Amino acid sequence: MGPFNEMRQLSRKGAVLRVLKQNNLSEWARNYWGTVYDTIAMDEGRYNDRVVTVFKNIQSKKTGEWL
Repeated sequence: MGPFNEMRQLSRKGAVLRVLKQNNLSEWARNYWGTVYDTIAMDEGRYNDRVVTVFKNIQSKKTGEWL
């Protein structure tokens, strides 16, 4: 994850939308990708909150310390 980039997020939403437009998705897959589509962060605050959540419990492989 890098710094917030609205164009990158729009690109991600577009890619997920293309998946959702496929006619061969199971109900599970449609629900999963629908949730992914709905939860793509479209503002910097929400994006940064997600980055913190994802990385707050990751231990450094080099030092063994928590990041």
